[in-house]
Amino acid sequence: MRYQLSYKQFGERSILIEWPALIDEKLLHDVLYFKQKIEKHYRDSTVHITHAYSSILVNYEYLNFKFKAESEVLHSIYLTKSSRTKMTRTLWRIPVCYDQTFGADLQELSQEKKFTIQELIDRHVNVVYTVYFIGFLPGFLYLGGLDKSLFMPRKGTPRMEIEKGAVAIGGEQTGIYPLRSPGGWYIIGNSPVNFFDVSKEQPCFAKPGDKLLFVPVSLKQYHNIKTLVDAGVYQLESEVFRD
Repeated sequence: MRYQLSYKQFGERSILIEWPALIDEKLLHDVLYFKQKIEKHYRDSTVHITHAYSSILVNYEYLNFKFKAESEVLHSIYLTKSSRTKMTRTLWRIPVCYDQTFGADLQELSQEKKFTIQELIDRHVNVVYTVYFIGFLPGFLYLGGLDKSLFMPRKGTPRMEIEKGAVAIGGEQTGIYPLRSPGGWYIIGNSPVNFFDVSKEQPCFAKPGDKLLFVPVSLKQYHNIKTLVDAGVYQLESEVFRD
């Protein structure tokens, strides 16, 4: 499927490519496929490429950058037909403890949504999420696929400090805070897993297009897993697939 894209100058030497403003998996595949093609075209040039839910930002380090010429090149790349290489993806199983020790906003969300806390947790775990992109903080995974019944506007007043590993809901999204930080999402649990580790060749284990499944664990299991994580010997459950 081809989308109607827009190409806008963004700063002095960048181009912002935009799709319809949707959180949609088919659209994500188109974004990632186009990103691959751009990277291949500019592999011998100094060009930085990042993406979000429905956009790609291409930053050029050319002193003689010309917006019109480069946007035409990008449009041509998008329209070029080529065989789609199957992408290797991973399904990650992430342990999460939904005990109210960690779920600071479970009670509030339960009352707001008129679900029991257990119903709320069940709706959160009975979904396979898609990693759309990584941002805000190093290792912060923006996940699509949240059950619509759990959509919740962000808090009017953000917390000044949220614990590392906090699992939260904000708007139409769910995510995990990889570091202690401020944040305005509703906290419903915590994962003992490290989502960003600078000592590793790949600091963040997940990549855009991957899948993620939350696996509920007890408070005791949480602490057992955290002990293994802190010792550097915990292995996440995962499986690789291609599509």
